[in-house]
Amino acid sequence: MKRFLETLVLLPIAIILVILAVANRSPVRLVLDPFRPSETALSVTLPLYWVIFACLAIGVILGGMAVWMRQGRFRKAARRNRREAAHLREEVETIKKSNAPEAPALPSGRPAPLGLTHRA
Repeated sequence: MKRFLETLVLLPIAIILVILAVANRSPVRLVLDPFRPSETALSVTLPLYWVIFACLAIGVILGGMAVWMRQGRFRKAARRNRREAAHLREEVETIKKSNAPEAPALPSGRPAPLGLTHRA
């Protein structure tokens, strides 16, 4: 079911991207020097869809980094809680071991059933 939903979402996106690329094949000049646009040293000629896809990719990467940085405090709290839970589990196990009552042993070396004690 998950695979079907992924296909249902990704297939239309892929079709739209292919249509966009085919419709925008004409070359455009990307000038990286805003002060001298006529200078060809800092310019590149690319198909328009490359420029569009590059802008989308940069936006996705920058957005992902921003979200990752904002969620850092939650990851830090989760790590702290995980360590505290592990420490408390160890403490509980230690207390259980130290407070466990020892059942009197039968001559066979096995502990007596609950409610039965060995009387001499």
